[in-house]
Amino acid sequence: MTTTISRLYNNYGDARAAVQQLETAGVAHNDISIIASNADNWYNDGKDTFPDRDLDGKDDRAEAAGKGASIGAAAGGAAGLLTGLGLMAIPGIGPVVAAGWLVTTLAGAAAGGATGGALGALTQTGISKDEADVYAEGLRRGGAVVSARVADKDAARFQGMMDRSAVGVAERAAAYRKSGWKTFDPKATPYNADQVQKERSLYMK
Repeated sequence: MTTTISRLYNNYGDARAAVQQLETAGVAHNDISIIASNADNWYNDGKDTFPDRDLDGKDDRAEAAGKGASIGAAAGGAAGLLTGLGLMAIPGIGPVVAAGWLVTTLAGAAAGGATGGALGALTQTGISKDEADVYAEGLRRGGAVVSARVADKDAARFQGMMDRSAVGVAERAAAYRKSGWKTFDPKATPYNADQVQKERSLYMK
């Protein structure tokens, strides 16, 4: 039996670190998904930035493709999940970069399909509706979500690992509501780069 664990992060960097820790700990990259806001255009389709998981200064997608691996938005490459990042736009959230098993569901959200949008995609990972509202709003404001499918017997260990730099969802919901937010609105205007930067500055440690 498996359990799906999801956590919200303030930015792609924190989420990327969580993904790398999971992979290092033995979670297969096809059991991990990542969705990260691209409101600040940090990932410009490989033009200005590129995945460099092994820190060798080379684009991991090109390296994996050179080895015959299939690289695309829906699948991670041979070197790990983060080589399979792809861009899409989701109503109410804006541009995101995503990879992993959740991408198919997320693509339905991007198309506004029968999946129920972003909330539908998030609740399919086992997140409650109330928390999914906060996760979706967190994405809108520049955050990132990581979901991992792990064996039940290992769940506590991986939960602790993912918690290290994750957002406290109850506290974040309270902060949002204090500013007048009530629930995620798929018709809301996505945040721009300046708004994202200002939002992240509120939670810098």
